Amino acid sequence: MSAVLDVQLFLEVFVTLFVIMDPPGTVPVFLALTGTMTGRQRRAAARQAIAAAFGVIVVFALFGQQVLDYMNISLPALQASGGLLLLLVAMELLTGRMEEPKPAEHNSVNVALVPLGTPLLAGPGAIVATMVFVQHAEDRADLIAIALGILAVHLCLWLAMRFASGIHRVLKESGTTLITRIAGLLLAAIAVQLVADAVEAFIKAA
Repeated sequence: MSAVLDVQLFLEVFVTLFVIMDPPGTVPVFLALTGTMTGRQRRAAARQAIAAAFGVIVVFALFGQQVLDYMNISLPALQASGGLLLLLVAMELLTGRMEEPKPAEHNSVNVALVPLGTPLLAGPGAIVATMVFVQHAEDRADLIAIALGILAVHLCLWLAMRFASGIHRVLKESGTTLITRIAGLLLAAIAVQLVADAVEAFIKAA
């Protein structure tokens, strides 16, 4: 079994990405971003977000370093850009602009891809961690373990968002509004931390 799958590496990848991508923590943000959607639209948004996040993670796992090198982009720059984008989303949640009525079709697609798919799920932390795991892979068994770890985390993310509709029915509109404000505050803190870490990395590299 160990020749086919490195169980220890699988667990390391799963735990690392689970902590970074935080499936339970995505529930309040997912509810806040999809509060005006129907249950069917929310499930579709969850599928699109997971597909987008998985696609981004896989692309960066395979070609991330080459893309960054070609475009002369450093990892701190990627991290800072993700933090600034999350900060813009956080401001919309805190001010209630995210709750303004929009055409359901366009709203569901936009929210699923940005900011849910990226940078919320497939953010700088998850991208960098995946790139590091792939760069240190020594054989096929390591690559299989990394791939299964990524799949397992995305399954957990889908389950968390899939059952968010039940939470939404319990919370009602007032509860969802409260969670929206809390999620905006937490997202703002995460965004500021991402930018601060990027600035620190820039200073150390100078």
